[in-house]
Amino acid sequence: MEKTKFLTSLVVLTLLLPYANATLSEPKAKKHFVLVHTAGHGGWSWYKIVALLRSSGHNVTALDLAASGINPKQTFQVPLFSDYLVPLMEFMASLPAHEKVVLVGHSYSGLAITKAMETFSAKISVAVFVTALMPGPKINVTTVYDELIRSVSIPDNSFRFDNGPTNPPTTFIPGPMYMATNMYQRSPFQDLTLAYTLVRPTHFYTVEDVSKEVVITNNRYGSVRRAFIVAVEDRLLTKEFQRLMIQKNPPDEVEEIQGSDTMMMMSKPQQLFFSLIRIANKYN
Repeated sequence: MEKTKFLTSLVVLTLLLPYANATLSEPKAKKHFVLVHTAGHGGWSWYKIVALLRSSGHNVTALDLAASGINPKQTFQVPLFSDYLVPLMEFMASLPAHEKVVLVGHSYSGLAITKAMETFSAKISVAVFVTALMPGPKINVTTVYDELIRSVSIPDNSFRFDNGPTNPPTTFIPGPMYMATNMYQRSPFQDLTLAYTLVRPTHFYTVEDVSKEVVITNNRYGSVRRAFIVAVEDRLLTKEFQRLMIQKNPPDEVEEIQGSDTMMMMSKPQQLFFSLIRIANKYN
């Protein structure tokens, strides 16, 4: 595990170099951005955004959810969706009562930050859904999670499913061809290569489990300001579905980033960076 940690850090550090000196004008005030990755990925997927934010004077935490990134747990050790969310929930609980963070969730982790919004609403200045699952009172968790399952249940082995002795499957991981054509199609080849090396299996959580864990109330989730950033060329969560979530559960802010695949932080890092800064400053 230590060797894996070192190699991962070395690869990411090498890729970070072009972004090390990228700066924006002096920030209005130092913010704390908490970045949550999508399924199978890890904090490493945010490396460009981490470099841009830190070089602009901000504090950044790029978490690894359970059995993701360099988190030591394996998928069989996180059988429940609540297990998968433990690193985020523990981190939010550890924040001082007076501190507010900019909570950013990508794709699948829209469900993770939704849970955090409901539980720690007072600690979040704004939640940013980066082409992410965004349930609400009129489009519930079951609906948005069903849509995700539908989008990955492709009968051409694009996703590898582990059935083991049980059915339905217990874990899944995107195949190389699917990543190249449906997730990283607009991203640099180096980032796709990085993903081939670092993407890990994700536990296939049932709709019932996720729906039981992610419960929304207007008093808590509804009290947090929300922004949604649309990836126009996302092939995992289509633009139409992103628009449906926005229509059924209107956020305070909507932005579009043209030419972005689902891995917006890889394909359009500068544009995403500027959007995050503007949103964070607006909802300070």
